[in-house]
Amino acid sequence: MTIDKLLKGLKAWDPRAIGRAISLVENGDDSAEAILSSLDEDLISEATILGITGPPGAGKSTLTNGIISQLRQSRKRIGIIAIDPSSPISGGAILGDRIRMMQHATDQDVVMRSMATRGRLGGLCATAGAAVRIMASCGCSNIIIETVGVGQSEMDIIRLADITLLVLAPGLGDDIQAMKAGLLEVADILVVNKADCKGADILAMDLEAVTRKGSATPTPVSMTVATESKGIAELLDQIEKVDSEHRDSGERQKRRRGAHNQEVLDWCLEILRPRLLAEITKKGLPLLGDPRLKAKKILEEQ
Repeated sequence: MTIDKLLKGLKAWDPRAIGRAISLVENGDDSAEAILSSLDEDLISEATILGITGPPGAGKSTLTNGIISQLRQSRKRIGIIAIDPSSPISGGAILGDRIRMMQHATDQDVVMRSMATRGRLGGLCATAGAAVRIMASCGCSNIIIETVGVGQSEMDIIRLADITLLVLAPGLGDDIQAMKAGLLEVADILVVNKADCKGADILAMDLEAVTRKGSATPTPVSMTVATESKGIAELLDQIEKVDSEHRDSGERQKRRRGAHNQEVLDWCLEILRPRLLAEITKKGLPLLGDPRLKAKKILEEQ
């Protein structure tokens, strides 16, 4: 597929062209600049990027599936980026729990992409931001990013998302984990999933109490039973309300500018890392001494 044909395919909502464009960018192809420079800035600006994160077992994939189904009832085009863990050695990814969303695989107005973290602790692969922009430029009014949920270090999601959902469930000790991880402070909406289980009301009250401390505007808490699609319509109403507030206040644009700057910084570090490692290896530095001062000296010599 030539670059001109690829760009035409993107404008015509060709799922094959979308997938191909993301792959080219992900692999660092020479055509990446032409692809990313040709995107529709207005469509990207209008799209809502929703981040879904939380600990394992909270039901993130099931909730994501329910949100997709609800949005499709309004005939909205949806993009999904599902981030999966991968081996830092081989780069191999699990890409396993996408099965829960397979009912949308044949929907022409849903484009789904599984991406591997490739060893990044933050839970997002380096090209997730580009994938988001490609999907938005092609007409996705909503792009959903679901993180791996393998620990408490998946904070990168906050940078890309306009709105972040922290999904918790009763009986998993999630309230304590989330408080320790600091996720409560960065989430825009707290979702207590599996609300039909014992302890859900208590968890919701605890979360409300925590977010009220030291804050004039507590983080909203939504209750869902994703397996039965209960509470999802109300959750989407809450998402729309928060999104509108962020657009009006300028918070949305502020977040996107910060995300862009951080993305460029990440790529700077990605490019410099192998060069610096080669320099460090060549020097054969002594094991004793302050590594920070050694790093400072190496950078000054570059």
